[in-house]
Amino acid sequence: MSRMQGEKSPKPAVREPVYGGIDVGKTRLDVHIYPTGKAFSVTNDKTGLRQLGWWLMSHGPELIVVEATGRYHRLAHRYLHDAGFSIAILNPYRTRKFADTLGKLAKTDAIDAGVLAQFAAIIQPDAVKPPACFLEALRDLVAARRQICDEVIVLKQRLGETSHTLALRQIKSRLKICCRHQKALETEIHRQIALDPALARWFRLLMSLPGVGFVTAAVLIAELEELGQANAAQIAALVGVAPMNRDSGMWRGKRSIHGGRKTVRNVLYMAALSAMRLNPDLAAFYGRLRATGKTFKTAIVAVMRKLVILANTLIRENREWTPVRP
Repeated sequence: MSRMQGEKSPKPAVREPVYGGIDVGKTRLDVHIYPTGKAFSVTNDKTGLRQLGWWLMSHGPELIVVEATGRYHRLAHRYLHDAGFSIAILNPYRTRKFADTLGKLAKTDAIDAGVLAQFAAIIQPDAVKPPACFLEALRDLVAARRQICDEVIVLKQRLGETSHTLALRQIKSRLKICCRHQKALETEIHRQIALDPALARWFRLLMSLPGVGFVTAAVLIAELEELGQANAAQIAALVGVAPMNRDSGMWRGKRSIHGGRKTVRNVLYMAALSAMRLNPDLAAFYGRLRATGKTFKTAIVAVMRKLVILANTLIRENREWTPVRP
């Protein structure tokens, strides 16, 4: 039967956007699609990811949220990004708070995947690209060096806790091995940075800043990839040295720092102590704060904030530090 003249053709159905959440385990990936409720589980390897890629293509999620889990989410992030999906990587603390808000007190891998999918639909965080392979390798090296340094501290403490000859000999032997491994890691970090011209340039720029040494420069490059791309307020917040207000009604609370990247903040603390001796401007800035009654903690955090903002400026302007700004 032909359509009657003047009759409107039916509008095509509008497809409702869907969102994905992936709970990452060491050996398994649990996936959930919101709001359809479709679920899938695969092994966390290349074979499982190929199956997951085909399955996700049939659903076409606008955004997929993956929880950061050390190194276990890296393969999925890189594979799905290369397959054309938008992937957001989130701190588990944020998604756990979101689950509490939804009233989901139970916790299983399948439930967590569903929470991540809802987070993607409601919050819609920004998608991120996986880091370059050489930057990922640098991060692993920096993390390995940090772990070795922590082990050296523990072993040195144990030296003072025993007087037994055999125990002392074994501790000293492990200390020598750790020191040798630390030197080898530092040599490889230098080599990894030198392999990429951009990283080598940033390393030289950061090292020109008084108070910033090899360790601080390497950590900033490896673990603060936003350096040079964010503004002053953003870079301070990312590191966790930006004071946050705590006000309610007529009450005015004491501002304090919160969150951020602890590993970066730790090296900035040591760098700030050095900078106060080597950089007259930062030394004077610290002195003014102390003279107005600020505590040591408040003043040193302010110096750390100044230092990371300076580092951010040098990278953004592609120049070395000078006592007088050009």
